[in-house]
Amino acid sequence: MSKLFDSVRVGRYTLQNRLVMAPMTRSRAQFDGTPGELAVEYYAQRASVGLIVSEGTQPSADGQGYLMTPGIYTDEHVAGWKRVTDAVHGKGGHLFIQLMHAGRMSHPDNTPHHRPGVAPSAIAPGTGMFTAKGMQDIPVPRALTIEEIHQTVADFAFAARRAIEAGADGVEIHGANAYLVQQFFAPSANTRTDEYGGSIENRARFAIEVARAIAREIGADRTAIRLSPGTTMWGIDEGAEGAELYRYLVGELDKLGLAYLHVMHQGNETLLEDIRKLWTGKLILNRPGRSREQVGADVASGIADLEAYGAMVLANPDFVERLKINAPMNEPRREGFFGGSEKFYTDYPTLSEADAL
Repeated sequence: MSKLFDSVRVGRYTLQNRLVMAPMTRSRAQFDGTPGELAVEYYAQRASVGLIVSEGTQPSADGQGYLMTPGIYTDEHVAGWKRVTDAVHGKGGHLFIQLMHAGRMSHPDNTPHHRPGVAPSAIAPGTGMFTAKGMQDIPVPRALTIEEIHQTVADFAFAARRAIEAGADGVEIHGANAYLVQQFFAPSANTRTDEYGGSIENRARFAIEVARAIAREIGADRTAIRLSPGTTMWGIDEGAEGAELYRYLVGELDKLGLAYLHVMHQGNETLLEDIRKLWTGKLILNRPGRSREQVGADVASGIADLEAYGAMVLANPDFVERLKINAPMNEPRREGFFGGSEKFYTDYPTLSEADAL
């Protein structure tokens, strides 16, 4: 495990260790998408990890899916995130803002313009979503036109520039978890017959164009992407060609010289090994459900350069210190994951605070 605490160069930055806070939606932004003061404290508390990846942050009004998620496309959003990044940097940390376009995983009641979601094709995900009126079925999205796809790529690049203006060290494209980028990959969500559908190359095109546009806007060494090969949530089925799509996609993205690739691993070890061979840059690996005893194993084996953790960092602001001295961890409280106040958000005790109590 000791290698986890070694510094590592990622993009244009030297990180203090190889531990990453995974992106986690917390649904505590203001109604206009501006991060609040609690977010400043929340992220600063966890700045001892080598890299914080923020919660999914919409690059446009069309990109919002859930209630109370932050944005990064208005002056107010930039000012709110600037308070967050200043606090993280003040603690010696680094933060990438994750740009998340929800695509069809959206409800009109949750967005500022109250329009249906947009997606590669007009196919509903077949699930519900929490709104201010309670759980509601997600309606059929509107299929993007070619011109709107190009505008969405531009929206990502604009949001990336705004993230840098807000003091972020870089941005991570959310290409995982059944949101817009992954919707383009999956035949179950993408039945287009133009240059964005059908073949592997066409279904990967949108992700590559977004990455290229952002890299051109802010620099490849401040641009990253997260993928989750094999995800089947919310109606996503990447089909028999799924693994081949990722082999092609990773090879093409590698040519751009991005800061890192972040993989949410779903269990296909052969594909993971192939991705490792194809990707010449830094690889962050997030294994859902990884136990305390497995921390450090992927860096030690060489399959990853850094390891990302979600709930353990959420519940332990001093996660790094606890690992170093093999101290017990706070248990995450699921009832505080989404929405609410400081309860189970910024009030998890550190070791010193627990001792004082």
